Amino acid sequence: MLARLHLNAPVYRNIYADNFDFTKADMDKVIEYTTNIIQSSQYQLSAEYFEIFDDENHTNKELIFAVDQRADLNGHNRLAYFSLSGDQFPLPEFPQANGTDGPAITSDFYQTWVSAYGGEDPATKDPRFFKHNMIIPEDSCMSASEFEYDRGILRGQQYGLITTAHGQPFARCGDGNTGYKISKLRNITRADKTRKVDFTEQVDFTTEGSAYSAGYRVLKYEFSKKSQSGRNYGEADISIVRLADVYLMRAEAKLRNGDAPGALADVNAIRAARTARFAPPALESIDLDILFRERGVELYWEMIRRTDMIRFGKYENTWTEKTNSDKNKRIFPIPQSAIDGASDMP
Repeated sequence: MLARLHLNAPVYRNIYADNFDFTKADMDKVIEYTTNIIQSSQYQLSAEYFEIFDDENHTNKELIFAVDQRADLNGHNRLAYFSLSGDQFPLPEFPQANGTDGPAITSDFYQTWVSAYGGEDPATKDPRFFKHNMIIPEDSCMSASEFEYDRGILRGQQYGLITTAHGQPFARCGDGNTGYKISKLRNITRADKTRKVDFTEQVDFTTEGSAYSAGYRVLKYEFSKKSQSGRNYGEADISIVRLADVYLMRAEAKLRNGDAPGALADVNAIRAARTARFAPPALESIDLDILFRERGVELYWEMIRRTDMIRFGKYENTWTEKTNSDKNKRIFPIPQSAIDGASDMP
């Protein structure tokens, strides 16, 4: 937390500045604290990226500080539920458990992945983008124990368990097979039940851009296998600080101190560690824009992007439906009641 405070100190000192003053003293402190963590050998980068966000991730060695969500502590969250379609049903045992068609990623953010790999499909280049779990030829059959949704950023036509209506039993395979039928999903919970669950890149405030399938979706945290409603019981511990972020903080401090080779080595150390399926290629060069992009691809869906955008001087930019460039929007107002109740002691 001290490393984060020093990294963001230039913003705290002058929240409305056109350019933030990243002092060597602050960056040296970031390097000192992050190096202490890395050299402690208490933590380890996960070879499988999505294991960091699995339903049972409490013992994952990459997590440093996380919100404990285990059942015996009454933990539950909705991080897996929010972005899925209302017509995606992740649990064969519970026909009531579905998504909500809530948030999607913007096309601008998606394009940072595409540009990072020269227009090639990021799913084939970076294991942090997508993990394929499902058998998707139409009319496939899977047992309940086999069935698990793909993870990461979900695009295009979606496949899964099919039913005639929300809450009704899922279709089974024929010929006495006890497995579940896997097929193309349609909007059976919506008025137009013939429309496909086919996620498109564009999401905006137009009629077409705000439809149920608009925007690519995110299933980074595993959908809890214990959920009966789809709206709670997510028992994956929520990452607040993990080792990859520590490496990236150190890389940023090194880069702002003029040590580009050291920054590049830290970023590539993370990439080289993701070896469970295939490792993303090493970066050949680094600058602040590339580092900002790398923080996005590593830490998406972890509630840190807004802070990064402000620190990197990008929060007043224009993207998707966002056009406001007012610097006053950088910070949230402190309620007067909180100010009145705060101590005046130094």
